[in-house]
Amino acid sequence: MSYQVIARKYRPQRFCEVVGQEHVTQTLANAIAQNRIAHAYLFCGPRGTGKTTIARIFAKCLNCTGGPKPDFPEDDPRAREIAEGRSLDVIEIDGASNRGIEDIRELRDTVKFAPAASKFKIYIIDEVHMLSKDAFNALLKTLEEPPAHVKFMFATTEPEKVLPTILSRCQRFDLRRIPTALIVNHLRSIAAQEGIQVDEATLLAVARGADGGMRDAESSLDQLISFCGTNIKEPDALSMYGLTAQSKIQQLTAALLRQDSPRLLTELDALARQGKDLHRLLSDLLSHVRNVLVFKASGGRLDLLDISEMEAADLQSLAQSSTPEALSRTLDVLASTESRMRDAGSRRIMIEVGLLKAAQAAHIVPIDQILTQLQALRGQFGSASPSVHAEPVSPPAPAESSPTPAPRRAEPSTSPPLRAATPLNTTVTPTPDSTSSMPEAAGSPPRISDLATLWAQLIEAVGRVSPFTRTYLIEAHPVSFERQVLTIGFDKEFSDHLGLVDNSKNRTLLQTKLAEAGHRDCQVRFVQADRPEGAAVFVPPPPPPPTPQAEKAEISASRSAPAPATPTGPKPAAPPKGVSVEEFKNDPLIKQALEIFKGQIVEVRG
Repeated sequence: MSYQVIARKYRPQRFCEVVGQEHVTQTLANAIAQNRIAHAYLFCGPRGTGKTTIARIFAKCLNCTGGPKPDFPEDDPRAREIAEGRSLDVIEIDGASNRGIEDIRELRDTVKFAPAASKFKIYIIDEVHMLSKDAFNALLKTLEEPPAHVKFMFATTEPEKVLPTILSRCQRFDLRRIPTALIVNHLRSIAAQEGIQVDEATLLAVARGADGGMRDAESSLDQLISFCGTNIKEPDALSMYGLTAQSKIQQLTAALLRQDSPRLLTELDALARQGKDLHRLLSDLLSHVRNVLVFKASGGRLDLLDISEMEAADLQSLAQSSTPEALSRTLDVLASTESRMRDAGSRRIMIEVGLLKAAQAAHIVPIDQILTQLQALRGQFGSASPSVHAEPVSPPAPAESSPTPAPRRAEPSTSPPLRAATPLNTTVTPTPDSTSSMPEAAGSPPRISDLATLWAQLIEAVGRVSPFTRTYLIEAHPVSFERQVLTIGFDKEFSDHLGLVDNSKNRTLLQTKLAEAGHRDCQVRFVQADRPEGAAVFVPPPPPPPTPQAEKAEISASRSAPAPATPTGPKPAAPPKGVSVEEFKNDPLIKQALEIFKGQIVEVRG
């Protein structure tokens, strides 16, 4: 007797022997038991999942002795005839080789004849999607109203190619990919019956390579037996099919999530030298990272994963050292690399670049986080600054010989470039010497009260030129103004602002504004110094939006430059002047932000 391959030798002969398709077999068995048998059935699903096998078993149930009935004895003669392909009443047609309209016309002519020895005449058309459109149209009328003794069973891997008019006349059953665990159990049973010793890792590798198809797994096991004999080990299976050991996949995933680029390249080079299929390697790596993500997101549910028990501990350790966001970004990079590898000239170069990108993806700043930070920056200088409630400054102890005069409002400054600052929501008790907000002498250092007012005006003047610089100066405070040197301090919590503000451009800007305020030939120094306790926090509010009249008046005033007159009352803060695109791009804080976020300026809106 000639040799029969495992896929045919262990092909299911009854519904109870079908693996992983209980939703189909149970429905068909119930339809037979309830005598609700339709005239046309369509079985869809991936290759090797049992479409034609179920159609044959269903035909046996209909035409067995005493049928139709959902089960029959193994030695039933009519069932044996169908299994061996000798039955005259069960006709199997290959849709790929009999796809023309003439073939369907011949079928339509034979439909009217009664079955020879059975109850039904059954037509099984495999790969029915290969029929031409004319052949489908010729079959429509017969399929809609066939004779009572005729049953049609179609099988296809591509149901979307079947005409909708055909689909609407059939009962459709979608077969699933068989889980890896069920394939492993079935292969273990076959190996035991064949007297083959095979370890669990080999069965798992073969089952995964089958990708849910039982026939593919059985064919692979048959080939392994021919290659290795009766004792099969995992290295033999891996070398034969070019697969990668699961332990190597776990090591690559760990190196990927740790950003260990040297380890990644070393392991990849070793696998490439062993002749591994790089496309299959990337697919296995993608599946393993997906398992880590699902394990992490589901809280450790193993029932959602098609893995063995020995892989669960590895998933737990990887999930603890990563975040769902980082795993999602890594999956996106790997999936993109897999799609590009299909058309790549050099798969090794593509997978190397893809793995290095995936390793860096874990530390990429998400775009929503960048937008949130930019929105916060915009809120700081584009909307009204919040009022800062500071503790009142205690006045100095008055001399015994002179009584303390009643407090009165400080008169506005007479410096022409800077207007008086808008009153702040701070409580500052004036002293007897605080009658002038700006000193008249350019060379003499201002008093404490004058220094506070000068600082508020200075921030406003700077904000009209560089809003970003103003944003950081708000957090600073004047330390001293002695010997023509203005010392500006930042608290310890804002010490990181020093590196962003302390540059030549900002120092020149501050010196220019000081000169406009009457303090020429001054220097500016930035230091880290805590704000004195009890000192008021002067935060000038943003100026109101400019009106056309105010803009015209300001332009005229700047052109004519008349001699400044002493104002009769405090004037509101001037509207900000427009900043040119070049000045905005050259702003040091803008450059610093672009360097931090690795971005570029696309458009500047006023």
